[in-house]
Amino acid sequence: MTDSWATFGADLHLEPHAGGLRDGLMEALRDAVRTGRLAPGARLPSSRALAADLGIARNTVADAYAELVAEGWLTARQGSGTRVARRSEPRGGTPAARRTLPVRRLPTYSLMPGQPDLASFPRAAWLRASRRALTQAPNEAFGYGDPRGRIELRTAIAEYLGRARGVYADPERVVICSGFIHGLRLLGAVLRNRRVREVAVESYGLDFHRGVLADAGLRTPCLPLDQRGSVTDALAGARGVGAVLLTPAHQFPTGVPLDPDRRTAAVDWARATGGVIVEDDYDGEFRYDRQPVGSLQGLDPDRVVYIGTASKSLAPGLRLGWMVTPAGMVDEVVDAKGLSDWTGSLEQLVLAEFIASGAYDRHVRAMRLRYRRRRDQLVAALAERAPDIRISGIAAGLHAVLELPEGTERSVISAAAFQGLALEGLSFFRHPDAERERDALVISYGSPPDSAWKGTLDALCRVLP
Repeated sequence: MTDSWATFGADLHLEPHAGGLRDGLMEALRDAVRTGRLAPGARLPSSRALAADLGIARNTVADAYAELVAEGWLTARQGSGTRVARRSEPRGGTPAARRTLPVRRLPTYSLMPGQPDLASFPRAAWLRASRRALTQAPNEAFGYGDPRGRIELRTAIAEYLGRARGVYADPERVVICSGFIHGLRLLGAVLRNRRVREVAVESYGLDFHRGVLADAGLRTPCLPLDQRGSVTDALAGARGVGAVLLTPAHQFPTGVPLDPDRRTAAVDWARATGGVIVEDDYDGEFRYDRQPVGSLQGLDPDRVVYIGTASKSLAPGLRLGWMVTPAGMVDEVVDAKGLSDWTGSLEQLVLAEFIASGAYDRHVRAMRLRYRRRRDQLVAALAERAPDIRISGIAAGLHAVLELPEGTERSVISAAAFQGLALEGLSFFRHPDAERERDALVISYGSPPDSAWKGTLDALCRVLP
C-alpha cells in the first residue's frame, strides 16, 4: 500500500457508528490496520486534509488520531506526521486470516418516516384506562367474542370518527383490525372475490401496500400526482380498474391534500362504475395551519371503505386499527378474517375506555402541538442554515418534504449516512411505472427523542447542499 491519500481514501470503509463520527472514524482506522489495508509505517493524511475530504470538523479527526496513538495503533512524531505503528505479528495467523466481517451499526440519528414519537405514549393515562376497563369487563370479554371486534370499541370509534373526521360510522359497519396492512389485506381478498383485477394507487406511496394488493392477485396501476393530489379524473378512462387506494387528507409522502374537485371526481367515478374507494386516513388528525379536512368517506359511505389506526396517534405497537365499510361489505370482510384472525379483546376494551374517557382527544391535542413545534423548529433551522432548501406540502402530519437541487438526492443521503444520520429520499416511494419528477427528502420530524433533536437538526443541515 502506498502513502497516498487517494489510495487511503478508497480503502477506508466508513460506516455510521452509534458513538458518533469520532468513534466511527476510529473503528474504520482500526479495521484498516487489522486487515492490512493500512500497512505498518504507512503515513496518514494530516488531520486538516482528512477532515476536508470527509466533510467533518478537524477536531474530530485530531481527537480520533490522538486516541489511537494512546491505544498504540498509531504513532505521531514532530516532522514525520501520523503513521501506523509498527508491531510484531502475533503467532498463528496473518492479517488476511484474521480479517473480520464488517458489523452493521445503527445510525446515531434518524429522520426516517413512518414512526411517531414513542416517548410520548401516554403511559399513565393508558394504565388508568386499563384498570377501569379490566374492572368493568364482563366475563364473556375473556372469550373469543365477535370477529368484528368488541362492541364497546366499535361504538367508541363510530362516535369519535363522526365527531372528529366527519365519517358516517354506524357501529355495525365498523370492523376492528390490527392495523392498516391487516385491513388492506382483508380488502384485497374481498375485492378479488368480487372479481376486481386492478386497484389504482397513487404514483408515490408505500411499496408494501402495493405488495399486499399484489399478494391478493391484484394489479396496481398508478394515478398521476401533482400539487392538487392524485389526478382522480384519470379514473374515468382507466379500463379494468375496480378500486382505488387514496390518502386524501395528507398524501404520503408528498404531503399534499386531495383537491375538493378531485374528491368529487373520485366519488363520481365510484358511483358510475360500481367501483370502491379505499381511504387511508393518513395523518388525518394532524393538521397545523387550519382545522383538519373531513374524510372522503363522508361524501359517500356506500362507495368508500375508510381505514384508520392508532399507529400514529398512539403507537404502532398497540396493533389496533379500524375499518368502516359499506353496509353490504361487512360480512365479506368478516369472512376474510376467518376464525383465527381476531384482535385481542382486552386491548380493544382499553382503547374503548381511553376514547370514551376523553383521554384520546387530550392526547391527540397534545401531540398536535408537539409535532407543530417540531415542524416549526425544522422550518426555522432550514431558513437560517439552508435557505435554498424549500419545504413542500401542507403543514400537517409527522413528516415534511425537503426539495433538493436536481441530481443531489443520492449524494445527500450518502453524506448523511457518513454523518450517522439516516434519511430517506422521495424516489424510494415512487411507483415503478411513475416518472421521476424531482429530488427530495422525506423527513420525519416527529420521531427523534428530545435529547437527540438538536443533534439531528445539526446533522441534517450539515449535509444539505
